[in-house]
Amino acid sequence: MTTTRRSVLGLLGASGALLATGAVAGAATDSATSVDVRAFDRFVREQAAEDAFSGSLLLVHRGRPVLARSYGRANDTAPNGPDTLFAMASVTKLFTAVAIAQLAQAGKIAYTSTLGTFLSGFPAEVADTVQVHHLLTHTSGFGDTFTMPGYLEEALTWTDADRVMTGTTDYIRRTSPEFAPGAGSRYSNAAYHLLGAIVAQVSGKSYYDYVRAHVFRPAGMTTTDFYTRPQWHTDPRIAHPYAKQPTGGRADTIDQRLYVGTPAGDAFTTCADMANFAAALQGAKLLDRAFTGITLNGKVPPPPPPGPPPPGGTPGAPHAAFQCYGPVTLLVGDQWVTGHGGGAPGTSTDFQMYPDTGWVTVILSNYDYDGGPPPVVKKARDIITARPGAVMR
Repeated sequence: MTTTRRSVLGLLGASGALLATGAVAGAATDSATSVDVRAFDRFVREQAAEDAFSGSLLLVHRGRPVLARSYGRANDTAPNGPDTLFAMASVTKLFTAVAIAQLAQAGKIAYTSTLGTFLSGFPAEVADTVQVHHLLTHTSGFGDTFTMPGYLEEALTWTDADRVMTGTTDYIRRTSPEFAPGAGSRYSNAAYHLLGAIVAQVSGKSYYDYVRAHVFRPAGMTTTDFYTRPQWHTDPRIAHPYAKQPTGGRADTIDQRLYVGTPAGDAFTTCADMANFAAALQGAKLLDRAFTGITLNGKVPPPPPPGPPPPGGTPGAPHAAFQCYGPVTLLVGDQWVTGHGGGAPGTSTDFQMYPDTGWVTVILSNYDYDGGPPPVVKKARDIITARPGAVMR
């Protein structure tokens, strides 16, 4: 799909959070950072031609959109385009983390506050020991809601947002953490759901209304929202999730997703809205500078991924990794990379900020991929963190 200057400007929407002046899709190597965007553009085009990538992406440098591309189909009636909305999966956790930070900044939550301070019905040994800090850093001992016996089968029958929130919380109440808080690390959708429930309890609004009013709106995210499963079926703007099947084909898996997303996953967004989110977050428009730093700075090292470590000197391999209050931050070469990825059947998303060089990358796909994110995600990181002289030509 060809991207013109007009479509790049259209991708930015009316929020004005990004500067469109000088925006050129398929720009040449950036002289300041030696990033060969054309090489990346060729790679994405080749991936799309092989049906190995379906989705939209946006690369922004210092507030200027440099490359915008869309490939593949959103649904039976529309191709993917700059205005296509994609399910975000776990990238949604960033909004929940910002909401918690806003309430902490207002003095309504402390990061050392315990779960029982806000939510009732948990055993004392959980309510009195699990802190907001543990929930944010995946060190609470809670695990994945979707692996709880019976949860998904029942959750797929719920047909309103309040039931999704209360029903999921009830399931988590009936589980026991796998380890004492702070004694281990396990990626936890349950923990981030509970953080959303805390947001609702403290703010006096539903989680969804709070995030709309205090995150999406001030960030200029004009189309980002928690759309429902019926809307997903019928709204032509929303990309359907095409999950890989054992036969090798792909199938629409909307009906395998909840009625509405949760604080742990599946808000819907566009590339432009996520670029606006990056500008608002890094520009201290969502939090003051102190709490922006608290949110984005590393807290604890996550557990190593399964399998042998990559050989020393592997291009693009991180030298260090830390879990922040929401994002994950990696030291790759001499650059910090801070953001979050997400995945589900028929969904693969990635959002990264490069504070040392001013890059932001947003890659949203309605395909899932074996073994993690699509190759275009790794390629984007590789070209941005490559040292001068090591860039593809």
